[in-house]
Order: sequence, then structure tokens, then C-alpha cells
Amino acid sequence: MTEQSVWRPSASPAALRSRAQQLAFVRGFFAEREVLEVETPVLAQHGVTDVNLDGIAADISAAGRTGGWLQTSPEYHMKRLLAAGSGSIYQISKVFRNGERGRRHNPEFSMLEWYRLGYDDTELMAEVADLVCGWLGCARPAQVSYRDAMLAWAKVDPFEISDQDLRRCCEQWLEPDQIANLDRDGCLDLLMSFSVEPNLGRDAPEFIVGYPASQAALARVSQVDGHPVAHRFELYIDGLELCNGYWELVDASEQRRRFEADNWLRQQSGKPGMALDGAFLDAVEAGLPDCAGVALGLDRLLMLKLGVRDIAEVLAFPFERA
Repeated sequence: MTEQSVWRPSASPAALRSRAQQLAFVRGFFAEREVLEVETPVLAQHGVTDVNLDGIAADISAAGRTGGWLQTSPEYHMKRLLAAGSGSIYQISKVFRNGERGRRHNPEFSMLEWYRLGYDDTELMAEVADLVCGWLGCARPAQVSYRDAMLAWAKVDPFEISDQDLRRCCEQWLEPDQIANLDRDGCLDLLMSFSVEPNLGRDAPEFIVGYPASQAALARVSQVDGHPVAHRFELYIDGLELCNGYWELVDASEQRRRFEADNWLRQQSGKPGMALDGAFLDAVEAGLPDCAGVALGLDRLLMLKLGVRDIAEVLAFPFERA
């Protein structure tokens, strides 16, 4: 790319038209189901504690406050709306994650997030399949457990393998001093990323379910075959992770405990701790209704529709051209 061409969009006119058609499809999908479209802040006072997400800080001075964060997801604000009685809602939003640029990542990207009152994770998976398969014209996804996927492709039982053997399995991907900095979930994530994910959804879409409870994030947890597992799912098509969904946690004290545990992990990994979002926790305490929610990457969905391998091909202006 030359300085003379940097002004040009990286997406073709056909890709831009397909993006517009995708947005119309999504809005029609939810209008038919009478799910309310909402907008929430892209710039807010708090970021997230999740150790795997790096937000982008903003230098803002307004309303007697300084600082802020570009949002990695509209989740916290949407749940505040749910607690206030909004009913089922969806949002198409721009979200931001620092340090992410590659064939599948851009620091700014488009996310579709929605919450369905009275749904559990199984019911929401069916709706995700309706939307994704309706747009792509693909087969409906099968369900595969996290444990079975790890056994099939990484040759480990994520619930039974010892920490020592798990670290040994990671040696093909990282140097010993790098592995020493990983906790158990870090090792499992490494194996999932390099050994498992590239093989998922190759013949037909696949939902991965039954994640370890330590990877529950904001999902409820139940016992399955003697192991605590999260009511969480991810959808993979052609090796590409498309969405992440939960039967949502509605216990405010447990949510606070998880945030505090996240901050401990952040500090252990050399990342700064994050202030807890008190307004979000107050909303959960006031009464987050029983619901399931999912976040889906619209740029990746468009990549699948057009059969392209680089996210730049579906973005008008990726970061290096923005």
C-alpha cells in the first residue's frame, strides 16, 4: 500500500453493498420477533476487568469527571436497560479492543449483541442458528462439548489433565519461559486457539458448549458429569469463531466476586487493575431478569458470506487506513 492509495477503501463496492444488506437482514430479523433495537454509549466511565480483553482508554474531561473507556462490548449498559424493564433488546454497535489487528481482527469492529428474556442458553442457540443460517444459507450447527473438542483435536481431557501435563502439551507452541507465565486457563486457551479452533466447523457449523466453570465470565454454572461447567456457547464456522453467548448470571454478589478475581489475574499477569462498574453491579442487584445473551461479530459474519479471509476486505477503512 502506497501513500497515494491509502485514501482508498479496502472493501470493494460489492462488499459495501453486502454489508448494507446484512444490516437490513438483521434489523428485519429482530423486527419480526418484536425485539427492541437500542443504542448505548460507545464511550463510558468504566472498562472491563476481563484479563483477556484490553480496552482503549480515552482522555476525556466532562461532567466533572476525567478519563473514560471506549467500550469492548455494550453488555453492561444493555443489562442496565434490562434491569430497568426494557424487555428483550438488541444492538448493532462499534466496539474497541486494543492491540488487535490481523486477518480476523481490527481494533474497531462491528458487534451485534442481543438479550432474550426468559431464554436459557439452549433456546438462544436456536435463535442464533436461525439468524446465522438464514443469512448464510448454511446447515444448522451441531453441538459439541468443549471436553470432546479438546479430546479430539488437542488430545487432552481439560477437566482431568494435571497442570504439569497441560504445560507439557503447550511446549509445541511456546518456549518454557513463556509457558511459565500461563495459568491453567491460559494453557487451555492456547491449546484451544492452536490445536482445536482451526478444525472447528469445517464440514458444518458447530456450537461448542460446556466450557470449564473457570471460563464462565458472566454465565451461570452447573454440574455436568461431576464437573462444574459454564452455560456458555461459541459458534464456529470454517475455523472462525463467530459469537459468544451465555445464560446470564443474575447474582450480584457472585458477579462482584468474579470481577475481583479478574483483577487479581490481571495483576498477576502485569496488567493494571480495573475499577468495578458500580452502576452495572447496582443494576444486577436491583434485579437483572432471567435472560440469555450473545455477542456476534458482524464483520466476521460478512467474511463468511463473501468467502474472504481478511477482515480488511469487508471494512471500508481498517485501522491502517483510518
